[in-house]
Parts: sequence; structure tokens; C-alpha cells
Amino acid sequence: MKVKTKSQMQKVVRKAKRGSIESLGHAGAAIRLVAKRSVRKKKGPAPAGQPPHTHTKRLPRAIKYSVEKQKGVVAIGPDVESFGTAGKAHEHGGTYKHERYARRPFMGPALEKTRERLPRMWAGSVK
Repeated sequence: MKVKTKSQMQKVVRKAKRGSIESLGHAGAAIRLVAKRSVRKKKGPAPAGQPPHTHTKRLPRAIKYSVEKQKGVVAIGPDVESFGTAGKAHEHGGTYKHERYARRPFMGPALEKTRERLPRMWAGSVK
């Protein structure tokens, strides 16, 4: 009796990479959604330490995510082209247009709220 074996390691690696990229996209979308929902439309500024309030809904609309396939990473946050650097001033505190902003994080807490769900997004990703 003769037995032949054929290695399909390249195929497995390719499918694992594709599954990881898809899972990164799902993770980015989930974190983005949590961040968008944390920014409420209310009058006046939010208390320091709480997610910022929005008056025009520009901040929630500006929160985007992008998967960089070559590097295998996902970037999530306010789009600088549509919202400027005000998102950075809210998240970390600082100055924007000569005004001092208290720290009102919204992206970091969104990651923390989503952290437990992240491993499940990779489960079964290699098909």
C-alpha cells in the first residue's frame, strides 16, 4: 500500500490571513459603533471624563475605521478631513482653535467596552 501526502500549508496560511483581515474589519466596525453611540446629542459641554456631547452630530458621523491589509491593523477614530483635530482634543484633552478642552475620552472607553467580544470575532475565521 502506498500513501501520498500533500502539504497545503500555503492554502491554510492564505485563508488564515483572509480570515484575520475580515475579523479586523468586524472588530473595527464594532468599536466604531460603540464610540458613535457614546457621543450623545445634548446642549452644553459634557462633564470632564465623560464622552463629549455633540450639537450637530458631526463627531459621530466623522468616526470611521479602516483596515490596512498589508500591515494587518485597523485604524478607528474621527476622520481628520471631516472633523479636524478636535477629536484628538476631546479624547486626550488639549487645545483646539485657541480653546482649552478637558479630557472627554470616547474611543478608549469604546475599546474597553468591546474588548471581551473581540476574541469571538476571530473564532471560526479560518474556513
